[in-house]
Amino acid sequence: MKTNLYKVAGHLFRITFHTAEEIEDLLPSCTPFVCTEAKDSPLFEMTVTESACTEAPHEEIGQFDCGGCNHGVYLMNDGGYQFVISNVNNVPCCRVRVNADFSLATVHLLAEKREERAFGTNNALMIVYAFATSPHNTLLIHSSVIRNNDKGYLFLGKSGTGKSTHTRLWLKHIPGSDLMNDDNPVVRVVGGKTFVYGSPWSGKTPCYRNIEAEAGAFVQLEQKKQNEIRREDILHSFAHILSSVSVMKWDKRVYNDICNTISEILSRTPVYHLGCLPDEEAARLSHQTVTSA
Repeated sequence: MKTNLYKVAGHLFRITFHTAEEIEDLLPSCTPFVCTEAKDSPLFEMTVTESACTEAPHEEIGQFDCGGCNHGVYLMNDGGYQFVISNVNNVPCCRVRVNADFSLATVHLLAEKREERAFGTNNALMIVYAFATSPHNTLLIHSSVIRNNDKGYLFLGKSGTGKSTHTRLWLKHIPGSDLMNDDNPVVRVVGGKTFVYGSPWSGKTPCYRNIEAEAGAFVQLEQKKQNEIRREDILHSFAHILSSVSVMKWDKRVYNDICNTISEILSRTPVYHLGCLPDEEAARLSHQTVTSA
């Protein structure tokens, strides 16, 4: 048995491993977030085991899209959930049993290959983290986020829109820029301000940085034949952020928490729409606009 404490965006959690692999083999991207000392109690605890899950789910209630893979979600008789996490090849990697408030989770590994077991464990942790932290003004958001002059700028959009391309243009053409996370940063409202944090989940780009910055703006990207930017109204701003957040609409508590957090963010932080080409001019236009807000 091996146990580690981690802290991501200020939220502490504990993971216990009953597996043959080393922790670093299953969750290598979590290494920068290991916490050696903690005064607070963990927000949630997760156990990873090779034992079978013997509980039968009550009913299937939906599919949860996580990184392009659809995972089955099942309601349990006690109000908790069971997730079946499969990879892009539809190989079942693990079953995840959580209680109603996501404070306790057990990951039952199903796959035999190490990469499939790691995929299941990593995605299980991402799901549990997203919903365990939702009552605490916290969002796990699909975004590529760049830092410039101590502010974080989050670029939103569906996969393939060009979020990573645009942030790379900032890195190339906007001095003083660095990449905080390329796929799933964490956003929190703390002390009346919106902050963005690096996380263990960064898609295809290995950018697992334990850093934070005040959020300067959110920018919804759309591919266009010319570069143009505008500040969004409150309704479009809400829709852009909600569509980028990990959410389960059938869980009213989680859904309401997430909507309340988005409302808090929008009272403090602007949202823009950027129609753009993948060129230097687009990066300079977005930089000039969001940094002068």
